[in-house]
Amino acid sequence: MTVDRYALSAAEAAMSVGCRALEVADGVQGARVPVHALYPTGAPPRAEAFGPYSLEVAMGAPVVGAHLPLVAFSHGDGGTPWSLRHLAAHLARAGFAALMIEHTGNSRSDNSLAGTPANLANRPRHARLALDAAFADPALGPVLAPGRAAVVGHSFGGYTALAVAGGHPLALPDQTPDGVAHPVSVEPDPRVVALVLLAPAIPWFMAPGALADVRAPLLVRTGERDQLMPPAFVERILAGLPADTRDARMDYRVVPGAGHFAFLAPFPPELAGPAFPPSQDPPGFDRAAYHVHLCGEVLAFLRGALAG
Repeated sequence: MTVDRYALSAAEAAMSVGCRALEVADGVQGARVPVHALYPTGAPPRAEAFGPYSLEVAMGAPVVGAHLPLVAFSHGDGGTPWSLRHLAAHLARAGFAALMIEHTGNSRSDNSLAGTPANLANRPRHARLALDAAFADPALGPVLAPGRAAVVGHSFGGYTALAVAGGHPLALPDQTPDGVAHPVSVEPDPRVVALVLLAPAIPWFMAPGALADVRAPLLVRTGERDQLMPPAFVERILAGLPADTRDARMDYRVVPGAGHFAFLAPFPPELAGPAFPPSQDPPGFDRAAYHVHLCGEVLAFLRGALAG
């Protein structure tokens, strides 16, 4: 893949990023799921705070363009979608709509369901509901490319992506009251036709046949020095994909020198430091420099996978 070929054009680079909140209610969970949509706009942006994270956006600005490909972002365990803000903003400038999903019960602001089977069922449902809300939104829906979407997931977000794309997860024994693995009921979403998995946390798909129904093309990146999800472990699970998906529709690479959190945007100074592991990288790894390359790779993949 030639990343330079898919760099932003001058017109795209000059585009601002619009932002609007979407109303997403999960009737099963009985809770609101915070979702923000990022998209291209010509309106002037300003720095907006999303918790401790800042992004230059134009709140509530009109959308520029038509037939925008839709991409949902799923964050890691106890995390926030805004740790993926640079990649999402890059896609928005390139003519995509990016959904920043904050998984209620497993986020930075509410982590009450971490490690539970309910959380395994909730996360892919959140993704489906976010897609529903985007396509139904009066401002965004009419300018979206109909019926197709991708999911980008980091760490536990990789679980979300595979589950909503047809994976059959098991709640692991240490997550169930009886200490026995149990199937998790997940409804796949046929609109999800492409996946980007970044340092994916996917042990819930170890059972034979767990990934047999995942047919979407995938871009997968793992970190050479990832101690949480080592490449060999991820590769062993992804070997369960259908042969034609694994061999012909998966772009898999190990990023030299990268750790588990290398795929997150660099953190603001007040969060960076040894006491906050997601802000840290193995010695010699330049996260900011790598993200320039990562944004190009993801854009190239999604432009191809969501074409048509």
